[in-house]
Amino acid sequence: MKAILYCRVSTDKEEQVSSLSRQRSELTVLAESKSVEIVDCIEEKASGYEIEREGVFRMLDQFSEKRADVLFIQDETRLGRGNTKIALFHQLQKLNVKIFSLTDYGELTMSESDSMVLQIVAIVEEYQRKIHNMKIRRGMKKAVENGYNPHSNLSNQHLSPGRERVEFPIEEVVRLRSNKLTFNEIAATLRGLGFEVSKATVHRRYKEYVSLEKQDE
Repeated sequence: MKAILYCRVSTDKEEQVSSLSRQRSELTVLAESKSVEIVDCIEEKASGYEIEREGVFRMLDQFSEKRADVLFIQDETRLGRGNTKIALFHQLQKLNVKIFSLTDYGELTMSESDSMVLQIVAIVEEYQRKIHNMKIRRGMKKAVENGYNPHSNLSNQHLSPGRERVEFPIEEVVRLRSNKLTFNEIAATLRGLGFEVSKATVHRRYKEYVSLEKQDE
């Protein structure tokens, strides 16, 4: 296993700064006792209620890139407080990161209330995913009912790889729009076909197209 040590204090006071050094030293001992390789040690001076912390971003990036799979903290409050703590626990859980704490001198034991909240968050997220997928299917069905043929618009998709500007069939956007589909439904239809495009992008590109058409008249 590869570990990240995360140490945090909330102020620049001398006793708090010395706490960072102590946290690092004690977490190093704990990691070594578990025969874990330490790949990074992050030290921060920031409020636990603040989620926008450089150290947190650095930590999540490394876990996302599979550079580490275990997190060592003094206790759960060092990671965060309030909603920030729950949000970070949830994100780490999704990344399959194990959390060890000095308080438990081993794998972190969450409180019953925190565990319950995380279960609720996971359930809500799953239903959001289902709703999103249903919206895509609904948009696709409506588009097909209005004459959209997905096969005829995917044949040239490979001709514009690697562009920063998202490419999608604007002519079909115009046609679907003329058939009274909303920009949200059109965007959902395009995403269902593999075009990663937002409602705002579809709307903007549609306005650009209409503007150019008027100039050519």
